[in-house]
Order: sequence, then structure tokens, then C-alpha cells
Amino acid sequence: MTTVKQDKRTAATDPADKPAGICIQGYEGSFHQVAARSFFGKQVEVITCATFRDLIRVSSDKKQSAGGIMAIENSIAGSILPNYNLLQKSNLKVIGEVYLSISQNLMVNKGVKLEDIKEVHSHPMAILQCLDYLEKQDWKLVETEDTALSAKHIYQKHSKHAAAIASKLAAELYDMDIIAPHIHTLKNNVTRFLVLQREKEAQEVADADKASIYFQTNHSKGILAQVLSRIAKGGINLSKLQSMPIPGSNFKYGFYADLEFDSRKQFETVMVSIESLTNSVKIFGIYKKGKLVKG
Repeated sequence: MTTVKQDKRTAATDPADKPAGICIQGYEGSFHQVAARSFFGKQVEVITCATFRDLIRVSSDKKQSAGGIMAIENSIAGSILPNYNLLQKSNLKVIGEVYLSISQNLMVNKGVKLEDIKEVHSHPMAILQCLDYLEKQDWKLVETEDTALSAKHIYQKHSKHAAAIASKLAAELYDMDIIAPHIHTLKNNVTRFLVLQREKEAQEVADADKASIYFQTNHSKGILAQVLSRIAKGGINLSKLQSMPIPGSNFKYGFYADLEFDSRKQFETVMVSIESLTNSVKIFGIYKKGKLVKG
């Protein structure tokens, strides 16, 4: 198991009872931390986790964290399917969400100019997102495990000939200059994050207007259409439907769905209406729709 790196801890109201920190995947300066700041405020302290599995594990332990925030889908790459399975097996509830507009920036140490750059370091996905810009230059592209970690290493090594692609927050944390902002090719690049808290501690969210659920059907002919029809008749917007194979079955599927509604009563009425058509129903959380924020 990968060791969870814990760089910072937040000041809890009662240190004896409440562990500090919100778990994120990646390093300080990552887009997960940007999303955490957007939801909890700039003063939130984070617990960095090397993998999503570690994030779920530490978020589930009341002795180690106060919860977590986890990417679940991207407007370009689609759903992060393994994270649905991790959430399914956890004791965590969704209490909120963040839609983060991803901005990739080219950053260097103080005093380094564009003509000084010989190589660019970043995560393979970030490099891919910025290829149109990068291919115009004669730079060596170096793939790394994390965008923010790339910035940190270049800062620590006082490199005069290397640049990193990372978030604006990474540049701020490591005191680097953004020499070329917003270099990603597709400008409509949005990642959705789920805010997670342990089920026993999660309180009802006021003015909730969205829910994330999982359900299975008996796979008889037309059964899924019937479920979707009842959701629509209840006046609820089905904003996402994701099928996933049921482990151990012969090409049978369960469904993750996001439902948007006007009132909790409306949601509860629809859930009752589909009860006879579904089984293994699980509500991951009832929360407030997230707004788009800039990264």
C-alpha cells in the first residue's frame, strides 16, 4: 500500500475529538486542492494522498481526516469509472460537489525567460492537453506523476532551464512565475469533484436539489426504460446515467445516476415510484448542485 503523505493538518475546533484535514489526491498545488479551497475556503488544510484508493481509505477513518474531495468525471475524458466502485464500497456520503474549470499554465523559477527553457515537465495528461502550444517549441517533454509535483521539483532544484505545467495555485505555493497562462488547447475543460464525509457524521444539506444514486434492475425487457420514464414523470432531471458491469454477473449492469429536483419531497416520491422496478438501491448523497469555478 502506498504511504499517504500528510503535509499539512487543519486546526480543529476540538483537536482531541476532530481530526484535521480534507483528503485530496495528488500533491499540494494540485487541482484537487484548488477544488477543496473552492468548497471549504482558502484556509482549508489538506491531507495529500498518492492514489484515489488511499483517498477513500483515509477519508473513511475518523482518526485520520475530516473527509475528502475526489474527482469523478471530466468534460473531455469522461467518467473516472474506478472511483465509482471505490465510493460504492466506502462508508462515505456525498455532501457537495465542485465543477472546476481546468487551466494549465507554464511556470518557471524567478528570472527564467521563455528562451531559457529546454524542457517541460508535467503529468502526461496535462502535456497532452497542451500539445498544440508545446509543439511550436523545440522543448524536451518530460512526463511525471503529478502536475504540482513537477512544479515543486523544479522549484527545489532551482532549475534555470526547465518549466512545469500546473495550476495557478502551484505557482503561488512554490513562488514561481507563470510565463504563459492558459496554454491548454480545449478551453472547455471541466472536472467535477465530489465532496465526501463519513456517513455517520454527514448531516442533512439545507436546500438540497441534487442526489447521486446507484440501482440495479431485474434486466427484464424494457425495465430500464420504465425506470427512466417514472423519473421523468416525477419532474426530475436525469443529469447523468452511467452503466457499470455487476461483478460476477454475465454482462448484467447496474446504474449510477444523478438526479436534479426542486424539493426533497419530490425526490423521495420518485424514489418510492421506482422501488418496485429496482433493487440494490443506494443513495450516495443528497446535496446542493455545484457551480462552475475557475481553476
